[in-house]
Amino acid sequence: MLHLLDANTLIDANRDYYPIGRVDEFWAWLLHMAETGRVKLPLEMYEEVEKGTDDLAQWVREHKETLLLDESANEAAVAFVVERGAMRLTSRTTKSRRSGATPFSLPMRLRAATASSSRRSAPAQRRYGRTAKSPTCANPSG
Repeated sequence: MLHLLDANTLIDANRDYYPIGRVDEFWAWLLHMAETGRVKLPLEMYEEVEKGTDDLAQWVREHKETLLLDESANEAAVAFVVERGAMRLTSRTTKSRRSGATPFSLPMRLRAATASSSRRSAPAQRRYGRTAKSPTCANPSG
């Protein structure tokens, strides 16, 4: 089963739980999982992390070949996600809008067996009595 990693999964892991240089076993395990094809990082997520100046940015640049999902965005799938409401989320309601990666990563999540993200909806992200989350936007059934 392939797991797609969201940028914030790596950022949160490095910042809050497994800092590079202190818990290197986690990063070695994650790299092994990428080598075996169990986890990958979509290009848009890779770009979000690698533009940083910290240890995590350096780590993803060093392991780009192993981590990167070998797939480009599908224009029809991106259009589907935009039409289904992903772009209705504004910069006030979601941080992912700042990077513009959401409409490109969600189509990949539609096809992947699972996607890993540590994003949580804030109270301001609630719409129509429910929490606005990426999987809801990506779900073809609504």
